[in-house]
Amino acid sequence: MTLRPDLPPLIGESPAFLELTERASLAAVQERPVLIIGERGTGKELIAHRLHFESRRWQGAFVQLNCAALPETLLETELFGHEAGAFTGADKRRTGRFELADGGTLFLDEIASATLKAQEKILRAIEYGRFERVGGNETLQVDVRVIGATNADLPSEADAGRFRHDLLDRLSFDVLTIPQLRHRSADIALLAFHFGRAMAAELDWDGFPGFSKAAARQLSDYDWPGNVRELRNVVERAVYLHETSDTPIDAIQFDPFASPYRPAPAVSPEATPAAQPAPDAETINAHVAIDLADTMAALEARLLGEALAANRHSQKLAAGHLGLGYHQFRNRLKKHGLLGS
Repeated sequence: MTLRPDLPPLIGESPAFLELTERASLAAVQERPVLIIGERGTGKELIAHRLHFESRRWQGAFVQLNCAALPETLLETELFGHEAGAFTGADKRRTGRFELADGGTLFLDEIASATLKAQEKILRAIEYGRFERVGGNETLQVDVRVIGATNADLPSEADAGRFRHDLLDRLSFDVLTIPQLRHRSADIALLAFHFGRAMAAELDWDGFPGFSKAAARQLSDYDWPGNVRELRNVVERAVYLHETSDTPIDAIQFDPFASPYRPAPAVSPEATPAAQPAPDAETINAHVAIDLADTMAALEARLLGEALAANRHSQKLAAGHLGLGYHQFRNRLKKHGLLGS
């Protein structure tokens, strides 16, 4: 199902994905407020589009606003508009998102970031369909379906006083929780092929050769903290770095920042340990029994483990991170019992 040319389609066949899309289709026709919960990159905007286009409002406007992108004063103006002269610089009337979405759907992304004052006005607009522009006295009437999205735990936010319980109750007619990509392993190959084929077409390749077995296994085994958005970046990067369209893609770079030349992170003054006084002769003698070989071996093992962790356990990337060849790196892992079975 393609929603907009600039958005990826909803693709998947895993049980978790199919259950989500079926639930979204059921909720769409009810035209009640809905909350979409999901990590970054899981596709919250795509589900919001599905809720709109499968409803009776599909011919109406689909208006969206990222609540985290605006300070408090601008957020209210964007939502409800303002009258000329409402504040310095307001030289003419501005139409807000609620007015623009009249007869359609308003998608409020990162709704947990809205201030309590804005939340109160949002609640009133949802409950009664009425609001006033900033700086105005005229009450406007609209017919808008509101869909909220967040990656925050809204019940906990409400208990902590950062989100209104009454707005949470009003928004949660239904709550659609999007499964993370790591819980949709059956969809990874399908999505990777889709993104790879699209990138190959963009590069004017005659066709898309797919992935080698090793590369496909890497994609399947990866944890995907950035979910579908990260998968798309990884696949597109692998395709454009591949030298030929005649052979399957066999190199996957998960972390584009991984480099042996990457600058070391800056250390704040607070994190810098205080200078220690030089040890006296008695202290030196007390530590003379230290086994230098054991100490250096422990240090090497720690650096190997940290390089693996920093590169999401890609041995090839971790080797480059330490300035070692791939086989050199594996030999050191084997030496310290870190290679695994």
